[in-house]
Amino acid sequence: MKLLTLNCHSWQEENQLDKIKYLAKTIKEISYDVIALQEVSQLIGEEKCEGKVKKDNFIAVLLHHLKEIGVTNYEYVWDFSHIGYEKYEEGLALLTKHQIEEEVSFFISQSEDTNYWKTRKIVGAKIRYHNELISFYSCHLGWWQDEEEPFQSQVDSLLSQVQKDRKFYLMGDFNNPANVKNEGYDYLLNKGLYDTYQLANIKDNGITVKGKIAGWDVNKQDLRIDYIFTNMPIAVNKSTVIFNGENKPVISDHFGVEVVINEEG
Repeated sequence: MKLLTLNCHSWQEENQLDKIKYLAKTIKEISYDVIALQEVSQLIGEEKCEGKVKKDNFIAVLLHHLKEIGVTNYEYVWDFSHIGYEKYEEGLALLTKHQIEEEVSFFISQSEDTNYWKTRKIVGAKIRYHNELISFYSCHLGWWQDEEEPFQSQVDSLLSQVQKDRKFYLMGDFNNPANVKNEGYDYLLNKGLYDTYQLANIKDNGITVKGKIAGWDVNKQDLRIDYIFTNMPIAVNKSTVIFNGENKPVISDHFGVEVVINEEG
């Protein structure tokens, strides 16, 4: 099973359409089973095309370009968590080429005011893979030191809402570096989660952010803050960073993470 997570920084990138087309090309080439995307935005005032999704939604444009290159087998879930840059509905998405049996979206922040930029929501989908039901969630969490929206509270809320699932994957931007001890990353592991990067037989340096980006304005370090966690000690063949300039061109201010999992069902 092939998984990808990417904070796509949508509509904030130069040459955005070219980068969407390149993402579509990569999806066709690798044929991921499940893709989690964060910062999946649309203009507040744009016309709707399907449910909550508007014509300029990053996911709608991505699916259009996938269709243009002959890929039509992906279903998706999208919802928005808050208003960004005063003009976008910023949300999260999951794409999968497997039938979605159930979809969810829920808040994990103390605030449920979508006008507040620290409001956080999760989207999820349950799919059937090799006759097994597996749940996947696209996640974008806050910062450890945030007093208004504590990271610990968001994790506790997230896990309380996914604990009903027998097997699940949490994929996304967790905004907490793996190399900082006794903070967010360790908190996640202490809750019984497994980092697929650590489980992988083959892995690279795992770095998903280099230097200063949105939300990390004074950062000068290489960070690993994008993860794919699971609640079981599974067999992971490989975990690699993608769209980092070495493994395919950069298409966002975050690099992506892809994993190959030995799921026999």
